[in-house]
Amino acid sequence: MTGRNNKCPICESGAVLLFAEVKDALVHCNTLWKSREMALKARRGVLKLGFCNRCGHVFNTAFDPEAMKYAEEYENSLHFSPVFQDYARSLAVKLIERYGLYEKEIIEIGCGKGDFLLLMSELGGNSGIGFDASFIRDRNDSRSRKVSFIQDLYSEKYAHFKGDMILSRQVLEHIRSPRSFVRKMRSATGSRPGAMVFCEVPNFMHTIKELAVWDIIYEHYSYFTPLSFRRLFNSDGFRVQSLEEGFNGQFLCLEAAPVENMHKTAEEAPGLDSLMREVSAFFHRYTNKIAAWKNELEKIAARGQRAAVWGAGSKGVSFLNTLKTAAEIDHVIDINPYKQGNYVPGTGQEIVGPEALREIDPDLIIIMNPIYTSEIWETVKRMGLKCRLLTA
Repeated sequence: MTGRNNKCPICESGAVLLFAEVKDALVHCNTLWKSREMALKARRGVLKLGFCNRCGHVFNTAFDPEAMKYAEEYENSLHFSPVFQDYARSLAVKLIERYGLYEKEIIEIGCGKGDFLLLMSELGGNSGIGFDASFIRDRNDSRSRKVSFIQDLYSEKYAHFKGDMILSRQVLEHIRSPRSFVRKMRSATGSRPGAMVFCEVPNFMHTIKELAVWDIIYEHYSYFTPLSFRRLFNSDGFRVQSLEEGFNGQFLCLEAAPVENMHKTAEEAPGLDSLMREVSAFFHRYTNKIAAWKNELEKIAARGQRAAVWGAGSKGVSFLNTLKTAAEIDHVIDINPYKQGNYVPGTGQEIVGPEALREIDPDLIIIMNPIYTSEIWETVKRMGLKCRLLTA
């Protein structure tokens, strides 16, 4: 690891060590492209991951916030999967029951297409307002009269909206100034008794331990460890009440209560030395896994086998672009109907629905997220296909 002058966005320390560089990284993994020609011209950037040896945070020191534009073409909804639906419902029930969220007011910052906020309203009779620049009107906003959406990024101009629960799921990792974002969440609780926040982010410890290398994407400025995630909220007007792993360890889920007159002291970070060693070894393991997959794809092509990728989200797009698979893989499967008929940014494969597998008749399906394996296997079995499933 070599040093570089970069301030940690969590603790503002200058003790940041670079440990990985990814050149030619796709800037947006989840933007939909209507033609192969447009998809092949998708913007690229450089990833330089730095590790803060004071609080354990990981972030892209080469991140350009001006490159991050979110609009209706940005599609990252996972709610078409029964597995993810079960996770979202169980999470909603837990939050509603734990904090008595019945006929309360809920704000979701970065609500995507609105699915989770509508679920919180449906299960608890809650009113809600969601903010997201990628929200699409007429897709979900007619499902409940108690929930409304603002097609915009949340900012100070919306500070007059207050809630009993402030939600943010899979958003904070995209934000160039995470401390400023958390302060906005604190402000949105107002002075309401019992107001809480819930924040969910990808778990970088899962990325390290499971070698989930396809989770390293330009869209994510921050890669949170439990140490840095807790430190962030404890530093900016909250008392962390719960920090747990979710979705089979892939997410970090934090619940926190706003507090007054926080006494900021230097926090110890137990386990930081061990974490540093794991992070230091990660990029070597990362490059080895990529090399192994390049070799695997060459073998598949040499055998004349047809391979399809299942999953056109961040992981799938990262896999396809990292391995430059335009020649080896022709088809990408996704159950999200809004992705189907569009093209993968960077490599240009058309995204098709599972029903296309009958015609494709692949020898191998490469699964991008192991949590969906049983769900995918049931679909393949129901179709009567005889192919191998391999997890990336």
